[in-house]
Parts: sequence; C-alpha cells; structure tokens
Amino acid sequence: MDEAPSQLAPRHRPHNRWLLLIAAYKLIQSLLFTAIGIGALHLLHQDVGDLLAQLAEHLRFNPESRFVNFILDKASLLDDPLLRRIGATAFCYAGVGIIEGIGLYLEKAWGEYLTLAITASFLPWEIIKVLHGVTWTRSGLLAANVLVFVYLLKLVAERGKRADRFEGSQPEDSPPEA
Repeated sequence: MDEAPSQLAPRHRPHNRWLLLIAAYKLIQSLLFTAIGIGALHLLHQDVGDLLAQLAEHLRFNPESRFVNFILDKASLLDDPLLRRIGATAFCYAGVGIIEGIGLYLEKAWGEYLTLAITASFLPWEIIKVLHGVTWTRSGLLAANVLVFVYLLKLVAERGKRADRFEGSQPEDSPPEA
C-alpha cells in the first residue's frame, strides 16, 4: 500500500514518432489545400487574367516571356464554375487529410488503413507525372509518399501478425472471449 503514485498510474506508451511525422505531413497538406480552396473562392467574380497581368507587372516579369504569356492564356480558362469546383475539391481533400492526420496521431488502425489506401491510389499518378518530367518537387513528393506507403504497409502487416499470434495462443478448449 505504500506504492508511489507514479506506480499506480497507468503507464502510457509513447507515440510512434513516424506516425506523428506522417500525421503532421497530412495536416500540413490539409492547410495547403485549405489555402488553395480559399484562394479559389476568393477569385470568384474576378477577371483572373487581369489579376495575374497586374501581378506580373508588379513583380516586374518580362511581359514578352513565353512563361508569362502561357500563364495569362491559361488564366482565361478559369471561370466561376471551374473556380467553385477547384475550391470544393481542395476543401474535400483537406477534410480527408485532416481525418487521416487525426487517425494517425491517435494511432488508430482505421487511420493507417485510410492513409494506406489513399496514398496507394495516388502513387500511379505521381509516377506518371515524374516520368513525364523529372523535377525535384515531383521526385521529392513521390519519394515521401512511397516511404509513407511502405512504412504503413509494414506497420499494418506487423499488427496482423501480432493479432494472429494472439488469437492462436488461446487453448482450443476455451470459449472465445466476448
């Protein structure tokens, strides 16, 4: 009865630091997509081409540049319905990222499975983008997502093996626990 309070309190195991890192990555992505969604909705009812031309002039970009002309030409395609779709898609993706991040932070199996499935679904698209044009950004994002996928796959497989060992350790005579 003379045990110290620290011995009576349940011991909490520390968070898996890699899951915390992946959760932070997903939450930062969510912030980025939220900003994209807000930006798209902010551009509603405005002439995006005119705004970009003003920005290019303010930043002193060469108005004869092929890049500037390409961006200004593409900006003319951005109308209100497209901006609404971009905003809605960005907000949906941000919401999914928040759910993934929370699930991983709490170390829930559903968070790991959700992140594994979503990451796997984007890998072929990312590989195709890298094959079309290798850039540091594309290569870095692909490498990060491959590492996330491999780590989560390993984690889920290890959990499955532990569950199989636990289930296999019960005597055959004993009834399953409810």
